[in-house]
Amino acid sequence: MATFDISSQTTPHRRLHRFAVFLIDSWEARIGGAILLVFAIMTVFGSVLAPYSPIEIAVGLPNEGMSTAHWLGTDVLGRDTFSRILCGARSVVIVPLVATMLAFVLGGIFGIASGYLGGRFDAVGSRLLEILLALPPLLVVLVVIASFGTSSTVIIISVMLVYSPRVARVLRGAALGVATKEYIQAAQARGERRLPILLRELLPNISSVVLVEFAVRLTYAIIFVATLNFLGLGVQPPSPNWGAMLFESRVTIITNPIATIAPTMAISTLAVAIGLLADAASRRFGLDDTSEIVR
Repeated sequence: MATFDISSQTTPHRRLHRFAVFLIDSWEARIGGAILLVFAIMTVFGSVLAPYSPIEIAVGLPNEGMSTAHWLGTDVLGRDTFSRILCGARSVVIVPLVATMLAFVLGGIFGIASGYLGGRFDAVGSRLLEILLALPPLLVVLVVIASFGTSSTVIIISVMLVYSPRVARVLRGAALGVATKEYIQAAQARGERRLPILLRELLPNISSVVLVEFAVRLTYAIIFVATLNFLGLGVQPPSPNWGAMLFESRVTIITNPIATIAPTMAISTLAVAIGLLADAASRRFGLDDTSEIVR
């Protein structure tokens, strides 16, 4: 009787313990985690912490500089920039996060199934992914927005459609590398169905790739959504979205630079924090070449 080595499998509890140790031991993970905690507080409590309403005009003089009354000055309409930064975190964080999660549900299921099943299903699926990946992301978004408008729901669907094929390709490659392992063969020999094998045997053993890909893809989604808002394809004024704030302040970048610098630094700091976690996770799980993940 053939024997199978299942020593490479780990329990969810052990994986959580290893992940907690990783967060404590890595300085990149500590810094990234601390920054993300600040942004999480801004996302949940930003409207409570804001000293002014983010859409109230003339709370100060137009293009007023930094002061004790207005920590980051005011914009061209006299709105408090600090309040708009705090309240704008919600749309900048939640929309890309939800879109990335949906992209992983849709693309992840397809990619893992394709890598595990192989054969004709994988061949047809791979050709379909190549076609979808050849479409310019901005073109896909423009088509969806032109058809359904510019609400947050439409932006989420657009970003999901853009990133689902990319997620599918990465997870398909990870599943291909695991599908022939001995513990998968052992589960098949026991007569287990495909779905339990995918959920209990295959998915936990590619969780490191899923984690890193999610972090990297979320970074891309944040920048992509901010770009759409900057171009006027996302939320509309007077929403305190950081991308929209960049668009509104571009004409006063010389006379009132803080109105442009503040949302720029907020977007870049959030992206860097997620990048630090992704980089630390890639080294922790032995994924030294992240370029193979984000292609």
